[in-house]
Amino acid sequence: MRLLPILLAACAVAIAGAPAAEAAPNARYGVQDDAWLLHGPGTLDERLDRLAALGVEVVRFNLHWDRIEPVRGRQSWEGPDAVLAGLRARRIGAVVGLVRSPRWANGGRAPNWAPTGAAFGAFARAAATRYPWVRDWLVWNEPNQARWLRPTLPAVYVRQLLNPAYAAIHAVNPRARVAGGVTAPRAGSNGMSPVDWIRGMARAKARLDVYAHHPYPARPTDDPFTGGCRTAGCKTITMATLERLLRETAVAFGPRTRIWLTEYAYQTGAYGVTEQRQAELLGRAALRVHRAPRVDLLIHYLLKDEPQADRFQSGLYHASGRPKLAASAFPFPLAQAGWTKGRLVLWGQIRPRSGVQTYRVQARRPGAAWRWVGSTRRTTARGFFSVGLAAPKGSLVRIWSPRDSSFSAALRVR
Repeated sequence: MRLLPILLAACAVAIAGAPAAEAAPNARYGVQDDAWLLHGPGTLDERLDRLAALGVEVVRFNLHWDRIEPVRGRQSWEGPDAVLAGLRARRIGAVVGLVRSPRWANGGRAPNWAPTGAAFGAFARAAATRYPWVRDWLVWNEPNQARWLRPTLPAVYVRQLLNPAYAAIHAVNPRARVAGGVTAPRAGSNGMSPVDWIRGMARAKARLDVYAHHPYPARPTDDPFTGGCRTAGCKTITMATLERLLRETAVAFGPRTRIWLTEYAYQTGAYGVTEQRQAELLGRAALRVHRAPRVDLLIHYLLKDEPQADRFQSGLYHASGRPKLAASAFPFPLAQAGWTKGRLVLWGQIRPRSGVQTYRVQARRPGAAWRWVGSTRRTTARGFFSVGLAAPKGSLVRIWSPRDSSFSAALRVR
């Protein structure tokens, strides 16, 4: 076993100093957890500082119209003001969603009912005017499911939500990017598949700069690259079937249509995966987006588990605040990118800060201790790296970030 560090160091080969040719070098990685941001433990500054320490590049944050303006003409922006100003001060990007309608705008119904286009356009204009530094906008949330939008029809969505918001936001900020769709991966009860929704939006002459989608896995055993529904005629879209989303949006809105994946995660616990597997899948999803054409954004949903066990358990932290392995995987995502001449190709990113970062690799064979592999290396300007090393199946690998004094979560070689 004394020969292990010598052999590993001799076999370590830097595969590339830059992302692969098919990569999306400008893809951003972020999180969404509105409840934690607004009402989590400690101060808002402390919560925002945690996001910065995790290397979060962008935060998805929703403006709940029914809460901001429950009475027509009486608006209260206090909570969103504090969150968006805090993100701006830390140079963390914001993707801002416009969701839920007040009763006065939708005929006295529940917040998932579509409002009039004029009223929604006025709210969108007010939001864009109040936050002129916000460039990225989402119109509604999962409108292809009845629990989020009624009537659940793409023509209603386009006519009363998307197109009025698109016109209003662009009138205030011509450089804005307005994302439409924001679809769930499947129809759900009384809903519509994302494939049919995209086609319906096209027929309704949707106006958008970006198409947003939530490619949640169909089952815990799915991988970002494999699994999902692949039978003829299947109209769900998960991360494993991302090509279906790329194909449908290219036909509907043009071959250059950009894609944002604005919710995605694996849950842990009784209905999910192990913490180890969640950490590994976080890196696999990052690699999938890095390689995908036209995909510019991946948002992890949630930072902290919801307190109810039957609610989302996809956080980087348990509801108690105790970190999962994913809390180490998010700032330092790792993925097994393949094999080259019998050597493992390890892909990853150092996310905290910006610019070129330094890192080192460690490996551990079954029954052995951790050993350094090679010397200190450097990432690209966006923190990405790709490196080859001799690490047989069953080994564990991890990286060390000297500037953070932290290890990534360990990745088991498969």
